[in-house]
Amino acid sequence: MSLEQTISKEIMAAMKAKDAVRLAALRNIKKYVIEAKTASAGIDELADADVVKIISKLAKQGADSAAIYTQQNRADLAEEEMAQVRVMQEFLPRPLTAEELAEAVKTIIADLGATSMKDMGRVMGEASKRLAGKADGKDISAKVRELLA
Repeated sequence: MSLEQTISKEIMAAMKAKDAVRLAALRNIKKYVIEAKTASAGIDELADADVVKIISKLAKQGADSAAIYTQQNRADLAEEEMAQVRVMQEFLPRPLTAEELAEAVKTIIADLGATSMKDMGRVMGEASKRLAGKADGKDISAKVRELLA
């Protein structure tokens, strides 16, 4: 079963359980999935990797919003946002540890034969593809910069 189908089933389960927070988060994901499908004509179902990218982006936006709410002393809104982020994170792959990230970036650098900072663009492009949803772009960039320097 694809990730998109899993989310649809989870929406039904959240409706039956009357779990408003979970339902809101899942419907938001579904909305962006549908928008992505309609943007590309002729697509019946998105690949799981594309759905993971959408969920990852939404989770990051939610966490950023929660941080802003916390700065503005709106703990009620921050908690609601974080509750939705926790639901979204259930559908994301486990994030890489610092050691796993370093090892993955070393492998990519070796595969591409990169030797200096001039190769950073190529390495980042490949690393972003391979590590999508598993590591934050800033963390990947910092590790690539560290290893190429």
